[in-house]
Amino acid sequence: MSRHTIAKNLVTFAAAGSLLLAGCSNAEPALDSNTPTSAAGDSASDSATDAAGAEAGTVTVTDNYGEKTVPSPPERVVALDNRTFELLDEWGIKPVAAARALVPVTIPGIADDDSIVDIGNHREPNLEAIVAADPDVIISGQRFTSHDEDIMKLVPDAVLLEFEPREGEDFDKELIRQTLELGEIFGKQKEAEKVVEDFTKAVQRVRGAYDPEQTVMAVIVSGGEIGYSAPGSGRTWGPLFDLVGFTPALEIDGASTDHQGDDISVEAIADSNPDIMLVLDRDAGTKTDAAGSPEALSVINDSAPLQNVTAVQKGNVYVAPKDTYTNESILTYTEILNGIADQLEASK
Repeated sequence: MSRHTIAKNLVTFAAAGSLLLAGCSNAEPALDSNTPTSAAGDSASDSATDAAGAEAGTVTVTDNYGEKTVPSPPERVVALDNRTFELLDEWGIKPVAAARALVPVTIPGIADDDSIVDIGNHREPNLEAIVAADPDVIISGQRFTSHDEDIMKLVPDAVLLEFEPREGEDFDKELIRQTLELGEIFGKQKEAEKVVEDFTKAVQRVRGAYDPEQTVMAVIVSGGEIGYSAPGSGRTWGPLFDLVGFTPALEIDGASTDHQGDDISVEAIADSNPDIMLVLDRDAGTKTDAAGSPEALSVINDSAPLQNVTAVQKGNVYVAPKDTYTNESILTYTEILNGIADQLEASK
């Protein structure tokens, strides 16, 4: 069984809550698993072509655009996807260029390395710098997805990969898919399997600690204002309602994925009287907006309408890691899930 097949099976295992990932990592890929095989009777030239492909090193993966053959491991990588910056850094992969304006300071291997060309942010990216970087692989996603078509036209010889979680698909499976495919590409299969195992354990841990009778409210704090993060669609928190099975304290019609949350009154949030509050500090996750902005927990605790809310009175307010807004990787979600589990277990 090839590594790629093992990876696909792992997605199914993880989504079902299985922790048998370690057993999969002992399997070795077939010698020709990443190269085309010749049918009986093919010419010697076909065999030579296959051998050349194996020597060069390629793998076949499926991203959001379809099946692609990717050099493995890539030599010149452009990193644009904030969901995968931390994975690349943890695996010791140094891109030749990156959207460093989006990289949080908690990933100094990319954020602070001036030898890595800065593509800028998604609002005004320097796409010509991508061309100059002469990449063989470009990892796009989330904020940069809207630029994919332009990038592929500018750098047609590079392989653009995009594993942003797809709408309508289970969020946990999508994060796992992204992780395992990148592990396949960079020859970090065992490392990827360990990341998935840790994530899966964190999901199961929260599910075991959470009582569905407890109502949950998720909010985003930005510039001292409190916005509503809707179950299912809200930024960062939305997918966790389905993943864990959180019972919403409040649901509204027409909720969005807005990065500052939906604009509903703090009084409405207070009236829903959640048992648990999940808070994203948007300003803490940016390099430019944090200065002078009050910390999210202070905003919650200082809000007069929220003083009688059960979650505030009992201290059941969980604030996501400061870099979450510009990270949101599978590693971030593992940390978030374990943090929520810590609070739930402590409150019992």
